[in-house]
Amino acid sequence: LEQNYPNPLNPSTTIKYSIPKSSQVTLKIFNTLGEEIETLVNEIKSVGIYEVSWNAANLPSGVYFYRLKAGDYMSVKKMILLK
Repeated sequence: LEQNYPNPLNPSTTIKYSIPKSSQVTLKIFNTLGEEIETLVNEIKSVGIYEVSWNAANLPSGVYFYRLKAGDYMSVKKMILLK
């Protein structure tokens, strides 16, 4: 899981990640309270490098987190939305 670009974002960003073996993949966005905002990916992915765009135009400025789960792997990164 890579850091989103651009960060800070306004209002959209790109999140890149790679999958070393086929597995169920979920990529979710959360607010600072840990509430799920959106699910960007929820499917079985094969080996490869992926890129997902996220548009936060309808959300307030602030800190958000994105979490990637793929098989046994899990990673969380922080991003900032500035309007």
